Amino acid sequence: MNRSIAVGVDPSEPSRAAVNWAADEAALRHADLRLVHARYGTADPGEAQLLDEEWARVAERHPDLTVAAELVDGPPREALTGAAKGAVLLVVGNRGSGGFTELLVGSTSLYVAAHAPCPVVVVHHGPAPDGGVVVGLEGSDAEGPVLAHAFQTARLHSLPLTVIHAFSSPLVLGPGHEVPPVYEEGHVAAEHERLVAEVLAGRRERFPDVAVTTSVVHSGAAKELVAASAAHRLVVVGRHGEPSGPLGRLGSTSRAVIQHAHCPVVVVPV
Repeated sequence: MNRSIAVGVDPSEPSRAAVNWAADEAALRHADLRLVHARYGTADPGEAQLLDEEWARVAERHPDLTVAAELVDGPPREALTGAAKGAVLLVVGNRGSGGFTELLVGSTSLYVAAHAPCPVVVVHHGPAPDGGVVVGLEGSDAEGPVLAHAFQTARLHSLPLTVIHAFSSPLVLGPGHEVPPVYEEGHVAAEHERLVAEVLAGRRERFPDVAVTTSVVHSGAAKELVAASAAHRLVVVGRHGEPSGPLGRLGSTSRAVIQHAHCPVVVVPV
């Protein structure tokens, strides 16, 4: 079975941007492209026409690309999550044809990013910056898939990689506590820099062709990643929050980056 990239299709401009991004990525990866539109409710002949038009547009953009169009019955969030099975990537626009100016809790894009079995790319409509790839690093052992995706993507696109590790200083207790711990800011930062260096050491060796820059900052992770997205072509984050609830394992940082980033965001299951 050929490797495939699935992309959600609807009449919105963000969807068209997502299809363009998915087609370009499929061509680069030598993968097939699957255009998926969810038909929910009364059948509309315009839905099949929409798929035909997008198929033709992709064929003009990449004549050698193998493209399939799928009209799937059911709610969009379930149809797209199902389409992700067996795909190497699922690509969606940051909002559908409802005209929301910002993603909302429970939206299709957030839902599939939280539940799809493969990495999900959320594409924002508008010109993307020309920079490299940026990835958020917490420093836990579970982040292997996130870093692997970031390094592989940077290599595939011949782009530099920026690794951002944001930390909060340990709590300093105030008067009235018997043993208030005292931390020197410089020592704390040095420890975090050492952690990042250790985590990246082996990957630098495996990807010697990827230029890596690290940024260790005393700040909030979401704030730093959103700011970096203004100058980067892709942001890579992980998905490892609590499994309960409509957003599954999509944590607060990943959710905030999806909502506010200036460039496409890929959410990698951990």
